[in-house]
Amino acid sequence: MVDVLERFLVSYKTSHRLSPQQAKVINSIQSCRTPALGGRVLACASCGYTRESYHSCRNRHCPQCQKQASDDWLARRRENLLPVPYFHLVFTLPHALNGWVQLHPEVLYPLLFEAVSTTLKRFGRDPRCLDGDIGMTLVLHTWGQNLSQHVHLHGLVPGGALSREGDRWHPARSNHLFPVKALSRAYRGLMVSLLRRAWQASLLFRLKSETEVTAVLDTVMAQPWVVFAKPTQTHTEQVLGYLARYTYRIAISDRRLVSVDEHGVCFRWKDYRNKGSAGSMFLTGEEFLRRWLMHVLPTGLMRVRHYGFLANCYRREKLQRIRDCLREDHVSPPRRVRNQPVEPVQAPACFACPRCREGMLRVTSEIERRRCSG
Repeated sequence: MVDVLERFLVSYKTSHRLSPQQAKVINSIQSCRTPALGGRVLACASCGYTRESYHSCRNRHCPQCQKQASDDWLARRRENLLPVPYFHLVFTLPHALNGWVQLHPEVLYPLLFEAVSTTLKRFGRDPRCLDGDIGMTLVLHTWGQNLSQHVHLHGLVPGGALSREGDRWHPARSNHLFPVKALSRAYRGLMVSLLRRAWQASLLFRLKSETEVTAVLDTVMAQPWVVFAKPTQTHTEQVLGYLARYTYRIAISDRRLVSVDEHGVCFRWKDYRNKGSAGSMFLTGEEFLRRWLMHVLPTGLMRVRHYGFLANCYRREKLQRIRDCLREDHVSPPRRVRNQPVEPVQAPACFACPRCREGMLRVTSEIERRRCSG
């Protein structure tokens, strides 16, 4: 990605204006693991070999930083898994609303989370479904495989609900958790209602025509909205891997880039409209950057959110109640004392020397960040 920015960013900026968020993301990625962010000097006491190791930017859009973020997140989430089936659901926003998302991402994305979480909780409390309180983790994705705008939420939901009294576990009775068509209609109705209220409250102030707003909402209300549901694995590590795969996925990773030259960028993609067939796509440098920058999220937006009995405020208490109901042991990470806080995965303080392979590289000094002059 750094190569793409070096080749095409200057020409891109001659015809496109970067938002403050986009400029910050670009600066972070270009500075990642370079002297600009500082670092450490590592030295081997056996042979005298030295090398410099630079800090990461830790920006959530950076391709280089997502592996470490995924590992840290997995370590924190192991203790929250339940010994029950899990369900994967996907709620897609109609493409007719893509223009609104570009104008008001700070409004549309939170409303999408509200519509999906409220819909799922209502179905969970329905006596005909689970008659209780469910938990869910929702993850926002804004892209398709070809980097086009394709806004959708991935949800991972434990298969069951805690009774209203908090003393019984109601297991899921369906392979799809809830009726998908009914779920789609309810989600559509609530999201359209929330958008109407947002317009009436002048939150969508960049939309100027009430006639056009009404026409768009009437159009999408008359269309079927795509909701997908399927059960996932029940094995702890498989569920964790499934979660991490969606939680820390970004618009495009470096390993999907096939080639970058003066003409443009070639990358791998899957066409899910054609049974997921794999292929490659070529875009000019400016078009590639335009598509990629569409997926820079507003500052402060939480892309991963937890609801129901997985909400941060009472997750520990609720999960313990559920485990008591299931009469199952706490699912703990290996070699870890129960209830001991999980620490993020840290880089080791020393490494094997790549030259003599006998000594260890140890930190001998710190490298200060480069400060901008002027």
